[in-house]
Amino acid sequence: MKNYVLESPKLRMEFCSETGALVAFKSLETGWAIIDRPHIGRCFRLMVPLGEEMRNNDVLGEKQKCTSIQAEENCITFNWNGVESERGGFHPINITIRVAIEGNQAVYYTKIENNSEYTVEAVYSPYLGDVRPPMDGDWFKSFHYAYASKNEQNLWPTFDNIHGYFGTDYPTQMRAKAPSCPFYLMRSEKQGLYAGVKAHSFEPVAWAIELRPGYETHINHMRPKTDDIAGKPVHTPFAAIHMPYILAGETRDLTPIALEPYTGGWQKAADIYRQWRDSWFRQDPPPIWSKDPHSWQQLHINGPEDELRLRFTELPKVAEECKSHGVDIIQLVGWNDGGQDQGNPSHDPDPRLGTWDELKNAIEECHKIGVKIILFTKFTWADRATDWFRKELKNCAITDPYGDYYLYSGYQYFTPAQLLDLNTKRLIPMCFNSEAYMEVCEKEFKKVLDLGAAGMLYDEAQHHYPTWLCFNTDHGHRYGEPTYSNDIGFIRRLVKKFDVSQDFLIAGEASYDWEREVYQLSYHRSEWPDHVPLSRYLTPRALFMTAVTGFNDRNMINQCLMFNYIISYEPYNFKGKLGDYPETVEYGKKMDALRTEYRKWFWDGEYRDTCDAACTDKDGNTHPTYSVFKAEDGTLGAVISNYTDESVTVTLKAKQNFTKYRAIDVSQWKDANADIEIAPRSAVIVI
Repeated sequence: MKNYVLESPKLRMEFCSETGALVAFKSLETGWAIIDRPHIGRCFRLMVPLGEEMRNNDVLGEKQKCTSIQAEENCITFNWNGVESERGGFHPINITIRVAIEGNQAVYYTKIENNSEYTVEAVYSPYLGDVRPPMDGDWFKSFHYAYASKNEQNLWPTFDNIHGYFGTDYPTQMRAKAPSCPFYLMRSEKQGLYAGVKAHSFEPVAWAIELRPGYETHINHMRPKTDDIAGKPVHTPFAAIHMPYILAGETRDLTPIALEPYTGGWQKAADIYRQWRDSWFRQDPPPIWSKDPHSWQQLHINGPEDELRLRFTELPKVAEECKSHGVDIIQLVGWNDGGQDQGNPSHDPDPRLGTWDELKNAIEECHKIGVKIILFTKFTWADRATDWFRKELKNCAITDPYGDYYLYSGYQYFTPAQLLDLNTKRLIPMCFNSEAYMEVCEKEFKKVLDLGAAGMLYDEAQHHYPTWLCFNTDHGHRYGEPTYSNDIGFIRRLVKKFDVSQDFLIAGEASYDWEREVYQLSYHRSEWPDHVPLSRYLTPRALFMTAVTGFNDRNMINQCLMFNYIISYEPYNFKGKLGDYPETVEYGKKMDALRTEYRKWFWDGEYRDTCDAACTDKDGNTHPTYSVFKAEDGTLGAVISNYTDESVTVTLKAKQNFTKYRAIDVSQWKDANADIEIAPRSAVIVI
C-alpha cells in the first residue's frame, strides 16, 4: 500500500499506511536523511502498568494497526481504537495522533482515551525510530537548557550514557524536561533537529534518546560504525515522553510537540523557540531603580552551623562601604531564624542577630544611605528537622505514588560534620498546588514586605527537585498533578494579595525561561570559560546577574560585560566584604563605568551572542569569547574577551564597519580596521 506523505518548506515525512509509523524523514534544505530505514520506523509507545505486580508493560505502536487514517492537504490523523500490550493483552485504550504542518514545522497533537482499568503512565509521542547524524559533521550532540546555560551530551561518534548501566538495556539520555527545558536539539556544527513544546503547558515532557543495541566498544563509549552489529540494526530512537498518569475512564490531550530541521548553530534553533514563545510571553517590568547599570553585593550572615557573622545593627556600615564603591544593592542571606537553608520556610529574623525592629530599622537606614536591601527568601523546601514540618507541613509535602514525601539531599556548611554529610539538614519539596501551603507562603512573604525590603531574591525559584508530579489528592488537585503548574501563579498570587509596589523587585535564582514573565531578575553562577549564555539569548533584554568571587577576578568581570550580566560581588564565597578584594572591585567599577557610557549597546542593546559578526584569530580560527549587541538604531557593538594569560590578536568582521576599540581599563581608543590586540585577562568593546 502507498505510504502517506507530509511536506513543509523544510521537511518531508513519510508514514506507513498500516501502522502509522514514521518511516522516512528528510531535511529539504540540506538533504539530511534523518530517518531512511523503514524497518525501524516508530509511531508511539505507552507504558501501562498492570497494577503493582507488573509495572513494566509496554504498548509498542509499531505493532498496532491503525483503525483509520484521515489524510488532508497539510495534516494526517491516525487513530487506533484499542491496543495490544506486551504483557497484558488487549486494552480498550484509544489513541489519536494528528500530525500537522504549521509553517516549517511538523506538530504532533496526541489524544489518549483510556477506557481500560489501568493507568496510562507514560506516552512517547512523537516517537522516532532513529535520528541519524548528518553526513557533513565531525560530531553530533544533544543540547538543552541547564541552569541559565546549556547541557550537551555526545550522540556520535561517541554516545554518553547518563544513567547507570544496570538500570537500562541500552545507553540512554533521559533527564531534560519541559517546562524548565521547553526545547531540545540534536545537532551538528552546521545543522540539527529541533524538538519543542508548542503549548504553554506545565505537563512534564522529557526528552529521551537511546543507542540501540549498544556500544561497539564500551571503554571509549564508541558507537558502532556500521548500520548493523551482531545481526541487529544500529539506531538511536528519540521520543518526547509525556508523563500524564491518565487514570481509568479519563481522556487527555497531551502537550503538542513541534519538530523542525534547521541550519546553522544553536542560536538558529533558539530563534525557532523564541518566535513561538514571544507570541504569548509578557515580562513584568522591573522597578525603575533597577533599569540603569548597577552592581550588587551578596552577603551571608548566618547558616545552619551558626556562623552569626554580623548583627543587624552593623548592616548600615556595610551599606556605607558599598556606597563608597558605587555598589547599589545588598542581597542579605541567612538573616532568617536558623540561617541559610535551615528552618525553611520560616522568614522570621534570627533573634541571635538582633530583633525584628533592629532589622527593619537597619534596612531603612541602608535605604537612606542609598543602598537597597534585597532579602534572600526560600519557599521551595521545608526543613525536615523542624517540629513545624513533622507536625504540620508534612501534610503539604509533594508525595510519590506510594504516599511518601520526596527528599532533597540539602546543602553542607563549614563544619566537618556537615561537609562529610553527617548532620545535613534535609529539605522536603513542598506542593504549590496545596492551598494550605499557599497560605503558609503568604504569611512568610508578608514578613519580607513588613521589614521594608526593596525586594526579594527567591533562591531555587521553583526548582522542585527531584519531583515532577504530586500524587497527594488531599491537596485538592488531581492524581499526578505537575509540580510546576503553579509556578507563575504563585508569584502573581502574592503580588495581587498584598498589592505589591512596582518598586519591589522580584528576583529568583536560575529562573527557567517561562518564569521570567514574573521574575524581573535572574541570578546564577557562570564561572566556566565555555559558559553559553542561553538564558540571556532567549531573553536578550532581561536582567541577569552572576557571582564574582575571585580576588583578581578580571575574567568574570569580562564575562559580565560580554554577556551583559550584573556583577554580584561575593568575596569569600559571599561571606566577606568589598574591601577584601580591592583589585576585583576596582576593575568592576571601570567595567560598569564603560558600559554605562556606552549603554546604547552594552546595557540597552539586544544581545546577539556571536550572530551578526565573525571574530577570528591570526590563523583564521574562530575566537571563542566574543559577543555582539544591536542598539535600537540598528548599529552594532561587540565585546571581545581574552581569558588567557597571553596577549591575543583578532579581527572582527561584519556587514557594518567597526571603526574603533578600547579596553575596560585603558581609556585610549584604537583603530579597529586593523588587528585588535587584547591584553591578558582583558576585554575590549568595539563600536
